[in-house]
Amino acid sequence: MTDFKGIELGDQELFNKFLDKYTFKTYEYAFSTLYLWREMCKTSLAVISDALIIRKEEKNKGQYFMAPIKAENHRLKDIVQQLLEIKNKSTNMPFLFRDVEEDFLSELQSLFGDKLEFEEDLNNFDYIYSTKELIELSGRRFHGKKNHFNSFIRNYHYEIKDIKEGNIGQECIFFAEQWLKNRSKVSSQLKYELKVIEDMITNINKLNLEGMAVKVNNEIAAFTLGEKLNDHMAVIHIEKGNSAYKGVYAFINKIFLTNYFYDVTTVNRQEDLGLKGLRKAKKSYNPIRLEKKFNVNINI
Repeated sequence: MTDFKGIELGDQELFNKFLDKYTFKTYEYAFSTLYLWREMCKTSLAVISDALIIRKEEKNKGQYFMAPIKAENHRLKDIVQQLLEIKNKSTNMPFLFRDVEEDFLSELQSLFGDKLEFEEDLNNFDYIYSTKELIELSGRRFHGKKNHFNSFIRNYHYEIKDIKEGNIGQECIFFAEQWLKNRSKVSSQLKYELKVIEDMITNINKLNLEGMAVKVNNEIAAFTLGEKLNDHMAVIHIEKGNSAYKGVYAFINKIFLTNYFYDVTTVNRQEDLGLKGLRKAKKSYNPIRLEKKFNVNINI
């Protein structure tokens, strides 16, 4: 019987041993993501056949495994067999794997052929953008965003603050609390997101995150947190703003990348969760691609 343990902040060192270079194309496998959403996703881990195995359990998805990390190809069949034994004893695991990227799907297809069943998880696709495009906002496609940016800098006396500076982090937490209170509908995910924000700001250095706030009239108008996953890609974990300040989102998006992530080629702004408003907002920034994720079963 394989023992899975709940993920803790102290597991970062173990995680880094298995993932010394971040080679994934989506943000799901970042330690910070797994740790910050650990309670909502009931995230646990175990080492099986020298590979790191991550198991999650979500309200509308049931239990599932993510792609094994650092699984040697000649041991993958054995690993899958052990995971299938766990699945067969579960009453709440409709898919063996979720959050599967195309590279791992191809590996599974070469090993299991027509025994493999899979589907695209469209609402879970990551939106990938050109960092250069989001910084420069050049051309007709970004005309609206450039206007919003210019409107903000023209109409407001603003200050840019690093979240690690003084009491800025606590001010951002208070802003997030007020932001949540002003929502007409609050999902369980949004409620939990407040805990995520508190956790991120409390452990900002341990999780290797960067954060920036924008103040207008000495009050937080927006803030954002993200990290560099590797030399090529950054991810934006959180972005909150007071939309009463016209153009504040276009402003913080551009300036955060300019100040912190100008040296990476792409930025991952995560998925749209199937929410129409979120999908429209993400498409408005002109992604260069959507990084696919799949749900997978293996019938052996």
